[in-house]
Amino acid sequence: MSIISEFKEFISKGNVLDLAVGVIIGAAFGKIVSSLTDDILMPILGLVVGKMDYSTITLGPMKAANKFKRPAPVVVVEPVAPVATKEEVLLTEIRDALRAQR
Repeated sequence: MSIISEFKEFISKGNVLDLAVGVIIGAAFGKIVSSLTDDILMPILGLVVGKMDYSTITLGPMKAANKFKRPAPVVVVEPVAPVATKEEVLLTEIRDALRAQR
């Protein structure tokens, strides 16, 4: 099968939501990888090699990890079914009791 026919089959199956989730998570994960490289690996490599300007480089927390934490749970977590309130439960019991009397 060609790539185009496989893509058409994929889209027709309704997996577009899965594709959207993958794109969002992939974009956020790309930021984590670049932050890991820029903030942690490159300063260490610069110290070992000794050919970098250290005046602007700081070893700090990875800011992209915090950016990844925000969209990931929203995309992956499914909505929870609404829970009945005490009032709704009481009204349901009253309705069932009235039906039983008939």
